[in-house]
Amino acid sequence: MQFSQKSKEHIDSCRFCWMCHHICPIGNATGLERNTARARALGLSLVTREAIEYSDDIVANVYECSLCGGCVADCTTGWDPVMFAKEARLVAALEDKLPKYITKMIENLGTKGNIYGLDKNDDLTKLIASLKDSDTLLFLGEDATYKAPECAINAINLLKNNGVDFTVLASEPNSGFTMDFMVGAAEDTKDVMKECAKQLSKFKTVVCYDGADAKVMKREYKEWGVDLKANVVTFTEFIASLIKDGKLNVKNNGKEYTIQDSYLLARDLEETEPVREIISACGKVNEMLLNRKGTMLAGHLIMNEYMPKAIEDVAKNRWTNAINMNAKIVVTANTAEYVMLKKTKPEGVEVKTIEEVVAECL
Repeated sequence: MQFSQKSKEHIDSCRFCWMCHHICPIGNATGLERNTARARALGLSLVTREAIEYSDDIVANVYECSLCGGCVADCTTGWDPVMFAKEARLVAALEDKLPKYITKMIENLGTKGNIYGLDKNDDLTKLIASLKDSDTLLFLGEDATYKAPECAINAINLLKNNGVDFTVLASEPNSGFTMDFMVGAAEDTKDVMKECAKQLSKFKTVVCYDGADAKVMKREYKEWGVDLKANVVTFTEFIASLIKDGKLNVKNNGKEYTIQDSYLLARDLEETEPVREIISACGKVNEMLLNRKGTMLAGHLIMNEYMPKAIEDVAKNRWTNAINMNAKIVVTANTAEYVMLKKTKPEGVEVKTIEEVVAECL
C-alpha cells in the first residue's frame, strides 16, 4: 500500500480512540459506527498492515467522510483523521479503486466543466454577459453556478446594483476544490489548480463567493506550489469591507439572525468575524449552538450526489440545533449548506444567504 508513514501513525493513534465519536456530523446522521473517525482508522489500519485488502467497502467508507474537520478541531492530542482520509482517497485513485460515483463526477468535470454534469442557468449567463471588465473578479464556484444559480444571481445583483467594480468570468475554471475532495493531491488535481491560476492571472483581486474555493486558493495552492498572484479574499470579507467603507449603506432592521458558520471559513481559514460584522450591521446576532470553530456541518453537495439521505439528515440535525437556540432566521455563507438547509427547512423558520440579508437592509 502507498500510505505515508505519517498517515500510518495517525491511523494507528485514532483506531482505538473514541474521543471525537460524538462530533462527526455524518456519524450522528446515520447512527452507524462505520461513520466515525475511529472505525475508519480501524479499517485502514488493517489495510496498511496488509491484513485485509483495500476493498470496495473500505474505499466507500473513506468517501463517507465529509472532511469537515470537526474531529480534528475536537482532538486534544493533535491527530488528524481528515489527513489520512484524504490520503486514502489518493491511494484509491492511484490503485484504480475509485467508486463509480466518484469516477462519474470526474468524467463530468472533463466533459461538462462541472462534476454535476449540468448546464449553466440562462439567466445567470445573461447577467454575467452584462458585466464590464474589471481587475476584481467575483469567483462564483461550482455549487453556486450549477446547483444554486439564484444565489449567484443575488450576489452579482447586490454588487452590480450598488456600483461595485467587479466582473465574473463567462466560463469559470474549476478551482480544484472538488478534485481535492475526491482524489486529494493527485497530479490531475494540481493540473486543474494550475489551469485555474493561469486563467485568474490577469486579475488583481479574486473574491471567492464560496469558502471552498477560497480554501484551496489560499491553502492548497501555496502548499503545492501553484502560483496565483491575485489577492484572494472571501465574499464575507469583501462584503464586510464594503459595509465598513460605506459602499454598502445598510440600515439595521433589528431582526435577529442566527449564523451557521461554514467549517471552511471557520476552521480551514480561521475566519469567523466578518460574517458577524455583516450581521451586526444588519440586525442582531443570536448565536447558534456549536459556533465559530466548533461549528457543525449543515450540508454537502458533492456527498449529496451519492448519499443523499445522510446529507439530508445532517441538515435536519443542524436545524434541531438552531431551533434549540430559538433561531428564527438562519444565515449561511456556504452554498451547499444553504441548499440543504432550504431543502430540509421546518415550518416557522427561514434560511437566508449573506447577500439576501444585506439586500434587505439597503
